[in-house]
Amino acid sequence: MKAYTINRYSKKGKLNLTDVPEPILKENDVLVQVHSAGINLLDSKIKSGEFKLILPYKLPLILGHDVAGRIIQVGSKVQKFKVGDEIYARPKDFRIGTFAERIAIDESDVAIKPTHLTMEEAASLPLVGLTVWQALIEKANLKKGQKVLIQAGSGGVGTFAIQLAKYLGATIASTTSESNFELVKSLGADILIDYKKNNFETILKDYDVVLNSQDGLTLHKSLRILKPGGKLISISGPPDPKFAEETNLSWFLKFVIHMLSHKVRKEAKRLKISYTFLFMRANGIQLNEITSLINEGSIRPVVDKVFPFYQLNEALAYVESGRAKGKVVVKII
Repeated sequence: MKAYTINRYSKKGKLNLTDVPEPILKENDVLVQVHSAGINLLDSKIKSGEFKLILPYKLPLILGHDVAGRIIQVGSKVQKFKVGDEIYARPKDFRIGTFAERIAIDESDVAIKPTHLTMEEAASLPLVGLTVWQALIEKANLKKGQKVLIQAGSGGVGTFAIQLAKYLGATIASTTSESNFELVKSLGADILIDYKKNNFETILKDYDVVLNSQDGLTLHKSLRILKPGGKLISISGPPDPKFAEETNLSWFLKFVIHMLSHKVRKEAKRLKISYTFLFMRANGIQLNEITSLINEGSIRPVVDKVFPFYQLNEALAYVESGRAKGKVVVKII
């Protein structure tokens, strides 16, 4: 089958379209004919080698973390799905590879596609949806009436996070460029801050939660707007010791992570704020919960562009440019 692979880590190198062996179907797997695949910055970061110490993949590697497609075969112990089901998923780490014609996925990571969505729309959702779910519901326990800052509100994570926070009844502030104000407001943001003209830390105060997806400077600014007892959840780092423990890293990597996050953890402790690093995980049960919200109309996908499969490198470059509003998808069939 055809798939896009990398043979070595490189920031500037491109993915190679090549012939690869068919996926090996395990007893709890479903074999999916890939219709569409979402593009994420995580793909770019893995390609560049940024995560090679904590995600030591074997090369050559098929990238791709989001998929929507149709099941064409099931393993001997699969119970939840059958051939012909239309599904979407974020395969678990070390089993990624949605930039391909077919992929085998453990059924525990899979959910039935939302009924009224196209395959392209469905493929845009799993990674960002699960990231936001785990950040705002699991980690933050966001409640009605609380105040949350969602950075980069027009991006893939931001567009989903605003909608989930609105569903939960929170008051939402978001940073974006003025040209994106209409989109972000339509999703449910209450306070819009043009990051090109204003500093959010001088405008906002006494917030309960910040979802950080930006650089280290923005991370430290975020601490200043939280009230005591507030929660800073970062999906862009630095990793914290709890993450190192949960991922069973070596003692050396645990030490490195401890040092990398020492400054922000120390400052957060002084301000009586909790700091958490989130590296999302695959979870079909949570994806089913997200499906329910989509089917009832509480959350809608925001897709910027759909590229054909042969333009996957162009699609990845577009995501890396930071210009995308919502998600970017490639259509395989």
